[in-house]
Amino acid sequence: MSEIIFLALAGALGTLSRYGLSGLTQRLTGSGFPYGTLVVNVLGSLIIGFIMQIGLNADVLPKTLRVVITLGFLGAFTTFSTFSYETVSYLQESAWGLAAINITANLGLCLISTALGFVLGRIMVGGA
Repeated sequence: MSEIIFLALAGALGTLSRYGLSGLTQRLTGSGFPYGTLVVNVLGSLIIGFIMQIGLNADVLPKTLRVVITLGFLGAFTTFSTFSYETVSYLQESAWGLAAINITANLGLCLISTALGFVLGRIMVGGA
């Protein structure tokens, strides 16, 4: 039962973090492109790569904490559904270039960030 409570609390923290970081990024960059979504997705990808690498390859992160961070916090923090909506909106507006940039930037940078998270985890605790 306590794992469920921790998941819910981590989800609430992830939601608030997403709201704050995404909003701050958009205020700093303007509304011409969804940089807030991009920053949140890239950061979330980096964190999940790092957490999974150290969580599965070293005894420094208990399974319950790994689940709470990845499913609870990151599940609420990352914004793939928002990314999808923004991309479809661009497509409906025939803004093909912005849609392509959004897809390429989110997928490319998130994959690179996840791999970087793995590398950081390996540097920190080792593992394959």
